[in-house]
Amino acid sequence: MSTVLDHLHALYAQTDDPWNFATSPYEQAKFRATRGALRRDHYREALEIGCGNGALAAHLSPLCDRYTGLDAVGRAVAAARLRVPQATFVQGVYPCRLPLERPDLIILSEVLYFLTPDAIALLASDLIAQAPGAEVICVSYLGDTAQDLQGTDALAAFQAAAGADLHLRPVVGAGGYRIDAGVIGAAAT
Repeated sequence: MSTVLDHLHALYAQTDDPWNFATSPYEQAKFRATRGALRRDHYREALEIGCGNGALAAHLSPLCDRYTGLDAVGRAVAAARLRVPQATFVQGVYPCRLPLERPDLIILSEVLYFLTPDAIALLASDLIAQAPGAEVICVSYLGDTAQDLQGTDALAAFQAAAGADLHLRPVVGAGGYRIDAGVIGAAAT
């Protein structure tokens, strides 16, 4: 994990927007597609793990009474707080205590492949225990992640760890990414 953290800290050392979220048409289209993948127009509490600089939170937080993001990089968290001041952003490296007890929306956007298989399994277990009935949105990058896990491998590991408690289904497939969604505890449809 320290290699992954070193990589993320190095990216954010140069800028608080290392993926050009603010200006990239690809990233902006992906954020709109993520919002479009949501089943509802309003959520009580959302939790985004791996929130980065808050770029996706800016699109989703208006739909939520409370929006909380968790990220490992302090500079990213500081940028997120400036970008989306009405939301809460916490610095932490998963595995850690999740900052919300019972979110009804969970966002995992291009974050699972930064985790180890054991951490992915623990995350699935934690979310199932803490957020029954929550909608889960997983955005997976389809290119080379430069990590041990690729996007679809990490997604498959998460789905396998969740087992029958979460059935993810693809809702968006676009150039370079896919979005899968499901509800914790809902039967497969």
